[in-house]
Amino acid sequence: MIIDAHQHFWTLSRGDYPWPNETVAAIFRDFGPEDLLPLLTTAGVDRTVVVQATDTVAETEFLLDIAAKTKWVAGVVGWVDFSAADAIDQIDDLRKNPTLKGLRPMLQNIEDTNWILAPSVAPVLAHMEAVGLCLDALIQPRHLTAVQEIATRHPSLKIVVDHIAKPNMGDRQEPSAQWLDGMSALAQLANVHCKLSGVVTEIGPKWRPEDIAPFITHVLKVFGADKVIFGSDWPVVNLASSYATWCATVEACLSDLALMDRAKIMGGNAVKFYGLKP
Repeated sequence: MIIDAHQHFWTLSRGDYPWPNETVAAIFRDFGPEDLLPLLTTAGVDRTVVVQATDTVAETEFLLDIAAKTKWVAGVVGWVDFSAADAIDQIDDLRKNPTLKGLRPMLQNIEDTNWILAPSVAPVLAHMEAVGLCLDALIQPRHLTAVQEIATRHPSLKIVVDHIAKPNMGDRQEPSAQWLDGMSALAQLANVHCKLSGVVTEIGPKWRPEDIAPFITHVLKVFGADKVIFGSDWPVVNLASSYATWCATVEACLSDLALMDRAKIMGGNAVKFYGLKP
């Protein structure tokens, strides 16, 4: 089974999306299950995990409603304001729907790199750990140390780094020491995984396989086949590539791995990480 563990839907008229906007014309329109299904069929993808795209609880409820009507959406990663006084109550209300598998604070948009370490956030992380909700870490390299600390504080909290932490790439740029060391340190922690998603978007339409090769090689080396998870980041991937091209690129990057290891990355690990139903 192949699972795309990172894709988005949005209906702009809902009115709570500051992004996408006019600066990204290619994706500045509605995207729903009817748009994605033909791409999944062509690529042989069986199921997906849909991830929040804006910071409102209303959007999470919107995604849960889509999942209820779309049999191939296996899980939802939503959003709650972790610093809100009633955050835990909001989480418990949302998780009455078993399709909610995780939450994603949009850390890349928060100026304070160490916001996730704030005492006000700790009870929410502890609650997620206790009830089995996963944490998607939408981060940049500046957050790697903070995520390492959170993972150490909450060893039973399952964490996945989205988009390989968005390092600077392109023009055959070599990975920075900060990113290499930070990812290596995270990979040593049993509760931290990494999504192979959103990579080419960080470069743009002129990306080349040699631009991303050293980054993907490092992720596969340090996290190993048991802790890397495939995702498309559709429709954001359309800014730099296409669904089919990204799937083919990932398959090429995994071609030297054993068949069993490829199966884990392309679906098995997502099932185990998010606790998806067969």
